[in-house]
Amino acid sequence: MTDARHPLRHSGEDRTTARTVPDTPQTRNPAYRLAFADEEFLCREDLRPVRLQLELMKPELLMDEAQITSTVVLFGGARIPRPENKATARTDTLRDLTAQYDEARRFARLVTERSIATSAGRENVIVTGGGPGVMEAGNRGAHDAGGRSIGLNIVLPHEQAPNEFVTPDLSFNFHYFAIRKMHFLMRASAICVFPGGFGTLDEMFEALTLIQTGRMERVPFLLFGEKFWRSIINWDALQEAGTIGADDLDLFRFVETAEEALAHLENWHHPRTRRQEIPGRVEG
Repeated sequence: MTDARHPLRHSGEDRTTARTVPDTPQTRNPAYRLAFADEEFLCREDLRPVRLQLELMKPELLMDEAQITSTVVLFGGARIPRPENKATARTDTLRDLTAQYDEARRFARLVTERSIATSAGRENVIVTGGGPGVMEAGNRGAHDAGGRSIGLNIVLPHEQAPNEFVTPDLSFNFHYFAIRKMHFLMRASAICVFPGGFGTLDEMFEALTLIQTGRMERVPFLLFGEKFWRSIINWDALQEAGTIGADDLDLFRFVETAEEALAHLENWHHPRTRRQEIPGRVEG
């Protein structure tokens, strides 16, 4: 989207001019600040609806301007180290899970290579949470292929900068978890979940719930590492208890390798769902 041309004075011009006004008791008072340039005003409790709207709009507008039409979502744990750092892993399980870093990296590279070849990198762009671990691996794989990738960070007390492989102009930062999760799914053509912790589980189950309830169109939903996922979630017990239906277990597939996952995406046939709208779009 480009700025519309009009005969009225641009807001950016006034923001610049307002910085050079005479210094008086009136101009020093916060009341005199331009509302849209007043950070303290924008952080008031009353302005929460405006902040929610801004976090929804900014990434959406910038991704539209970047001509990104669809994404492949990678969820996964931040604590899974690079293979060369496996000796520093806190547990034996984390050391074993370093193999998932390589799978995520290889999968992202293959997806990005295909994206560049078929859509000049506009479709099936890799999107991650922008942090370390599996997220870094996803962005790194896209970088290996010479393509773009998206990072959706969130401000946390212990958070570091986005990983170095996120495309800089597609690196976003959020205050609201809910809006961040919307952006993960708004363009999703596939969802791929690697082993992880609370955050990964939260993202996975929210996406599954949206699909289960017909609030989101069905897309390929792949869980990497069947042993891990079956060890932490008793899927069959949920179905046997009647808390989910037998057809709900068909909403996802287990895969082990990047090549297996890519083959599943290529051969996936869109099933009938409760809702027939735009594939990969969540409720608006």
